[in-house]
Amino acid sequence: MEYTVLGSPRRASGGGADHRDSTVSTIDKGRSVMKIAVLGAGRVGRAIARDLARDEEFQVTVMDRDPGALGALQGTPGLATFQVDLSDLDAVRKAMKDHEMGVGAVPGSMGYRTLQAILEAGRPAVDIAFFPEDPFLLDGLAKAQGLVAVVDAGIAPGCSNLILGRMEEELDSTSRFECLVGGLPVLRHWPFQYKAPFSPADVLEEYTRPARLRRNGKTVTLPALTEVEAVDFEEVGALEAFNTDGLRTLLRTCETPDMVEKTLRYPGHAEWMRGLRKAGFFDRTPMDIGGASVSPLDVTARLLERDWTFREGEEDLTVMRVRVDGLAGEKKVRHTFFLHDRSDPGTGTSSMARTTGYTCTAMVRLVARKLYTEPGITPPELVGRDAAAFDFVMKELEARGVTFRRHVEELHG
Repeated sequence: MEYTVLGSPRRASGGGADHRDSTVSTIDKGRSVMKIAVLGAGRVGRAIARDLARDEEFQVTVMDRDPGALGALQGTPGLATFQVDLSDLDAVRKAMKDHEMGVGAVPGSMGYRTLQAILEAGRPAVDIAFFPEDPFLLDGLAKAQGLVAVVDAGIAPGCSNLILGRMEEELDSTSRFECLVGGLPVLRHWPFQYKAPFSPADVLEEYTRPARLRRNGKTVTLPALTEVEAVDFEEVGALEAFNTDGLRTLLRTCETPDMVEKTLRYPGHAEWMRGLRKAGFFDRTPMDIGGASVSPLDVTARLLERDWTFREGEEDLTVMRVRVDGLAGEKKVRHTFFLHDRSDPGTGTSSMARTTGYTCTAMVRLVARKLYTEPGITPPELVGRDAAAFDFVMKELEARGVTFRRHVEELHG
């Protein structure tokens, strides 16, 4: 296969985690490196690739069908690019034969099949795609080949799962898990007060997929965008939180009897989205318009893409609060993890790309260095049950400026 190599070896600048030598220097020295394929050159995929390429232990190839997305990596030291249609699973399997690990960073609609293709090629994987299918359907495939496959390796799902997995191990018992999380533009603009840090189609998927919660030990399903509540964060101000289907694998792997994840937006956004949904703009069933078969949801996603796309220089932020209540001995306690992150003005990397991408790269390093070796489908909560693995991921994030503040308090009554 032919690849385009971008950039040239970077000299060490002594600037910490963001200024390490590229993989090229390792290749020149003849040391062993791991060949990693990043499948998807979107905003998050590019952040993943750039971060991995700073490590001497990796040789990174980014794959995508969009030459423009690949071209955005021009000048990045040590990266190779390969133009390929990632919806062609035979091409994915063939491309993976030249690599030792696959990183899935494709849209959610493609995520499951892409992950399956990586595993069918006999390669371990770390994946961030928010796909609707049950990832455990691929568990047998991964285990049969002794492959580690970490799924939902982003911020949420991702870090939120990691935290609950750790808390279920640390505490004697857990009673409640709550995650509030959102990626938002720093500046608000009417009417939606929102920009999509990733594919608008994936955002709309969150607004249409029924939300699964757990209450009193039982799974409850509610429509997305429901149970809106006002919340306030010191660094951001007034926000609203509403139900979305973010618990995913937690409903299968964790025992906490009450669990909920809600998405954060600026006040009023949920009402706009419910109005569009009620009017049929989110319907998937095609309509005949002038002899053409058109899906209202596809049209809506295309129209919103114009309004929801971040322009050059626009800043975003990520805010997340995870609370886990439980027992430590005879004491009722609450562990709160809080994250407030902003886009990096120096590199132009968005906050959502940072928080999602660097969680992913931490998982890649964890697997590549054989610090986590359990074969099969692994959601982050299973990683979090290992204290050393949990600490490794958190330290990797902190080294890149993505820092969780942790607060522990005793509850009374």
